Amino acid sequence: MRLRLFLGMALMGLALSSCSKYDYEEVKGDLTQTRIYTLKNGLKVYLSVNKEEPRIQTYIAVRTGSKNDPAETTGLAHYLEHLMFKGTSQFGTTDAAKEAPLLDEIEQRYEKYRKMTDPEERRQAYHEIDSVSQLAAKYNIPNEYDKLMATIGSEGSNAYTSEDVTCYVENIPSNEIDNWAKIQADRFMNMTIRGFHTELEAVYEEYNIYLTDDTDKLFSAMQKALYPTHPYGTQTTIGTQEHLKNPSITNIKNYFKKWYVPNNVAICMAGDFDPDEVIATIDKYFGQWQPGEDVKQPEFPVQQQLTHHVDTTVVGQEAETLWMGYAFDKASSLQIDTLQVVERMLSNGTAGLIDLDINQKMLMLGAGTGVQSGMDYTTLILAGTPMEGQSLEEVRTLLLAEIEKLKKGEFSDDLLPSVVNNMKLQYYNALESNQARANMYVQSFIHGTEWKQEVESLERVEGMTKAQIVAFANEHFKDNYVAVFKKQGVDPNQKKIEKPAITPIPTNRDYVSQFVKDIQAAKVTPIAPRFVDFKKDLTFGQTEKNLPYIYVNNNENGRFQMSFYYPFGSEADVRYGYAGDYLDYLGTDSLTAQEVKQQFYKLACNYNIQEGDRSITVSLNGLSENMTEALALLEHLMKNAKVDNEAYAQFVAMEAKSRMDNKLDQRTNFNFLTRYAQYGAYNPSRHDMSIAELQQTNPQELLDLLKNLSTFEHTLLYYGPMSEKELAEAVTSAHQTPETLKTAPEGHHYVLQATPESTVTLAPYDAKNIYMMMYHNENRGWKAEEAPVTALFNEYFGGGMNTIVFQELREARGLAYSASAYYVEPSYEEMPEYFYTYIITQNDKMMDCVNQFHAILNEMPQSESAFNIAKESLTKKLASQRTTKFGLINAWLVAQRRGIDYDINQRIYEALPNLTMADVLRFANEQVANKAYNYIILGDEAELDMASLEKLGSIKRLTTEEIFGY
Repeated sequence: MRLRLFLGMALMGLALSSCSKYDYEEVKGDLTQTRIYTLKNGLKVYLSVNKEEPRIQTYIAVRTGSKNDPAETTGLAHYLEHLMFKGTSQFGTTDAAKEAPLLDEIEQRYEKYRKMTDPEERRQAYHEIDSVSQLAAKYNIPNEYDKLMATIGSEGSNAYTSEDVTCYVENIPSNEIDNWAKIQADRFMNMTIRGFHTELEAVYEEYNIYLTDDTDKLFSAMQKALYPTHPYGTQTTIGTQEHLKNPSITNIKNYFKKWYVPNNVAICMAGDFDPDEVIATIDKYFGQWQPGEDVKQPEFPVQQQLTHHVDTTVVGQEAETLWMGYAFDKASSLQIDTLQVVERMLSNGTAGLIDLDINQKMLMLGAGTGVQSGMDYTTLILAGTPMEGQSLEEVRTLLLAEIEKLKKGEFSDDLLPSVVNNMKLQYYNALESNQARANMYVQSFIHGTEWKQEVESLERVEGMTKAQIVAFANEHFKDNYVAVFKKQGVDPNQKKIEKPAITPIPTNRDYVSQFVKDIQAAKVTPIAPRFVDFKKDLTFGQTEKNLPYIYVNNNENGRFQMSFYYPFGSEADVRYGYAGDYLDYLGTDSLTAQEVKQQFYKLACNYNIQEGDRSITVSLNGLSENMTEALALLEHLMKNAKVDNEAYAQFVAMEAKSRMDNKLDQRTNFNFLTRYAQYGAYNPSRHDMSIAELQQTNPQELLDLLKNLSTFEHTLLYYGPMSEKELAEAVTSAHQTPETLKTAPEGHHYVLQATPESTVTLAPYDAKNIYMMMYHNENRGWKAEEAPVTALFNEYFGGGMNTIVFQELREARGLAYSASAYYVEPSYEEMPEYFYTYIITQNDKMMDCVNQFHAILNEMPQSESAFNIAKESLTKKLASQRTTKFGLINAWLVAQRRGIDYDINQRIYEALPNLTMADVLRFANEQVANKAYNYIILGDEAELDMASLEKLGSIKRLTTEEIFGY
């Protein structure tokens, strides 16, 4: 995962401080005021206080990933990540002592199974594993970890694995630190492997998703060619198909024992807390964790630098593209400072060499750069997608030409200081995010980068010169790259994993371990909720020219965000979106297109023109010190943009190629299919200008739309450090409006279709899995008074991992990697509510999923204990959430669209204490049980059980051309 977060403004180096019995390290001048503790057992703890909301972002990072997988069982680190959610000897089981011998037997059976080769012998052995698993499952309490997290009001429970790290993620209320630490310490010290074969099926499904992910193929091929004798190149995080079929619990245990030890782990936290209290709590629970004897990272042969470029090819259904990769030092090297600057100079989305010379001139469909930082090596990736008729070799030539310009110093003298200026803006943004802060600590720890080095990175960057950049480019960019040509076609290596015979395990949702009961009974100081009061939290006013505005003051830093909000969108006129996109390639009567981009980037400000269904927003954000100048530049561009007919022709050609590419992407196909099924032929995806209409349009008409946009009624939305008076003066001076604004044009609304009878809507896509949604709509209007029970139903039934849907579809049966269901409340007052289920699964599991969804929809499983956890979870989330900054303005817009003038979350919170299981059951019986559904399926009909689908309802087959409208 790419990280673009920098810290700066450091004055001096690392210092030792202590105001309690725990010593910590800090870096003077560090605006995050990070404290770094090291416990006696070697556990690192990074703490940063941010009081904006009473929540804490937590990451527990283990310095091991797929790089450390045994060669004979690749995918192990990732699979262990999944198993870490299965509980310990204290939770996730009703009787650990009785369960243990059965789990041991399962482990031994898997060791024998993985060595078998005879298909019939393997089938019989797996049947026996399944049988023993049924016995062990009697003691299993699936999802108890998720119940624990729900109990304490955690959000975003998740984890991820990459080459170098396995990281566990939670966002908790600030009053639940003790409970969180108690749970996590037990989890990391006493992990128990249970529910193994059903979780293995979930990993199979994740693997199947990767089979159609061409980006994953590109990355794997790139790494293999750059690092041929290093695990970065020799094995993947997901693992091989053969190894997934033949897992080893014994190897997983050995891996856990070696790497999951305190001297190889960091706890990273940012949010509202007292650091002295937090470190004492962490020591209380984690201090007894015994360190490992050997956590030294494995050493591998040094990768020889390429002396000539290497070409390789991958094949997949998605559009053709090219990746080029250069290898660099490890992420902790100071070389990475320069590399990150160089990467932005090549492409920053606005004024880099690639942005101006390729994207601005539309020489290909799109191009950009990315940096993949690693503990051992770092990769710079350049990517480009061709235009129609353009070869991948031509794409490579264009990208190499930009590298040559960098090497020759053929770039503006303003580019380097502009990059630094924008890095400062990114720094401001990072300071506002607990997640960004904590993520910095993860990267620092995993890569072995001293925090002082991280803090001082911006200071070092500020001292760089053009000559240094040119020298760096000439030293490192030679004929030493790997080019991966992604061709469009059928991948001959794509083989699905067959569905094994699995008996569903019991969900045991009424069982609760004593550990969970203790957490539920723990007394914590309640967090007082703080909901939005629009009259107090927002300031409403008008400029001298009677332009209404909504104002929120930023007294934290020097960034601003503003928008001109117009209450009409694509339902009224789809051309505004194209006008905004076309504007991106134009100059004015006094500025070239490149100069416009360069000036915005130099000011560290960005603009965006976005057309939604019922709104148009013209937005500007960046450094407040430059807002007035940036606003004047934006107004100048919109009023004086100059038609470029050649650019328009190329713009339309790009749109045509983009549409062709969309038809090759699985997820995009499903998105278009669902909108067709939900809205009919007139829907937000298909309502568009045809390529012929675009070709016949005079581009001046598009520019006139933008030039005259400010003549329509609109509202100024602002969050920033300017006073109201300063804002009004700046906007009045730059933003010209007539004395009387025109009424917004009426639009033809998209209408959600009802489902009076069950039907099947099917569209083709050749893949080893299907995307499926069950959609129900009886045109039921939204009632604010029912919002509480709707929210609680979603929390209990299908909105997360601690829900009926996840337990039944994934945990008990292993039918999918992810599964969900949601009762959707409308965005606008007159729109209806609707309900849907969603799943990605193997083709041969389709009817298993349908039948199981029906089983839990028609007779929703009831568990008073699970209901209480869902209710407690929702209560704590609402109490600890805070709406701030521009989010206050967005909350007002949402409320207005729904016809209310208050924060609906307050109504939900206040109603929750009186809601019962009977209320949720009534809601389920009335709204989702025994209803007609439209079964929306994207898949290969030849591999689907069509006879069973025909029994569900009449089948409507749509072609790819029909769902896209072209």
